[in-house]
Amino acid sequence: MNKQLEVPPPLLIEEQMQQINFTLIEALHTNKQVCLTYYKNGQCITETGLIQFVDSLGNLFIFIDEVFELKNKMRLVS
Repeated sequence: MNKQLEVPPPLLIEEQMQQINFTLIEALHTNKQVCLTYYKNGQCITETGLIQFVDSLGNLFIFIDEVFELKNKMRLVS
């Protein structure tokens, strides 16, 4: 049943990656809450929280979710 609900991973173009990177850095500097949607195990998951760290060269960031206040290391991949 779960296999039927799976969606293919989204593909991002370079402009989208640059816009996401800009948004992450802006959220980090303004301490603004973001709504983040990411792909994991065939599903798109949406969470709200804060960006704690951004490494734009390595496409890595640390996200603290609003509900459990857990730190999640995430990587942007195209």
